[in-house]
Amino acid sequence: MKSNNVTRLLDYRKIPYQVFDLPAEKLGALETAHLLQVPLNQVFKTIVLTRARGKPILAVIPGNREVDLKSTAIAAEEKKVYIPTQREAEILTGLKAGGISPLALISKGYQVLIDESAMQFTKIHISGGQLGLNLCLPVSALIELTHARLANISKATASAQE
Repeated sequence: MKSNNVTRLLDYRKIPYQVFDLPAEKLGALETAHLLQVPLNQVFKTIVLTRARGKPILAVIPGNREVDLKSTAIAAEEKKVYIPTQREAEILTGLKAGGISPLALISKGYQVLIDESAMQFTKIHISGGQLGLNLCLPVSALIELTHARLANISKATASAQE
């Protein structure tokens, strides 16, 4: 089993979770859901968003949806939010795309917004903070650890593909 700062934090906080080892490459939510044989809307991806001033926002949304910039800006009390390039997101977070996780960035001061659809599940899958590491943990624990706010921040994708 892979161990990193995220799993050590969960162990320390006595939060139950399951680890899933995946290929150590950038996988989309669709591939992840397929490999894990779980519904796509239960695999959540973390989208890094920037704002005019201040730390980026981490938007945690279901794999079958895309981030709604207007709704996210409202939830974050901003006029506008922007999606940086993959490279910019990696520089901002210090994590590789596909391994960006709000749990790996807890002490970094990011605002975390989780799509309210997460509440239909007791547990969701998210990145464990590195490529190839997927975690399934209680939604309530994710909210508590990241001090996240729930908001309607996603919309149906323009195409059925990711």
